[in-house]
Amino acid sequence: MERQIAAYVDLGIPALLGEDATAFRDRLAPLAGAADAPAVPAAVEGDAVPFVLVIPGLDVNDLVPAMRRGRQLGISVIDRVEAPTYRPIPGVDVPAGPYLLRGIDTGSEFCGVPPEQALATITARGRTPLTMAEGVALVVVRPDMLRPNKCFSLLASRTGGNQRVPAVWISERRPKLGWCWDRNPHSWLGSASATDRLAA
Repeated sequence: MERQIAAYVDLGIPALLGEDATAFRDRLAPLAGAADAPAVPAAVEGDAVPFVLVIPGLDVNDLVPAMRRGRQLGISVIDRVEAPTYRPIPGVDVPAGPYLLRGIDTGSEFCGVPPEQALATITARGRTPLTMAEGVALVVVRPDMLRPNKCFSLLASRTGGNQRVPAVWISERRPKLGWCWDRNPHSWLGSASATDRLAA
């Protein structure tokens, strides 16, 4: 937990929220105990992440450059005008304040499966897909989880009633936030999910 908080502090996120680092840390303190919950095994070994700290209220493009891969900074093809139009799908309730996304599975079992089909399987299991903001947060605090041929779609965010599904992947050796079509399978792109969201 402390490592993830420190990552946000180092990125200057408290200032973007109009807080100093101390106030930011104090606001997150109630989540510390919940971060000790037992890990949930993933469908594929190596895909599990116990928790990710998510800070709502940020433009994802402020975080995208922090999706580092070695010395390569992340890039986005979803600009600051388009990004706010991606909203949670029905049935996905995202806390208004900081929260823990728990029991994450980056979903490489769904590589080669169209997002539309992956979403049906994920929800049938009682799990929740990740939003665009959650996927970016995951790569920021756990850059090791963005791996060649095991990247992931973020099925909980949609825009404009079309078939665009945001995703994070590796392009020209650097992390990239973009989108793919709902009914298109990609051999290198799975679909991430989680057990739940716990607010502070």
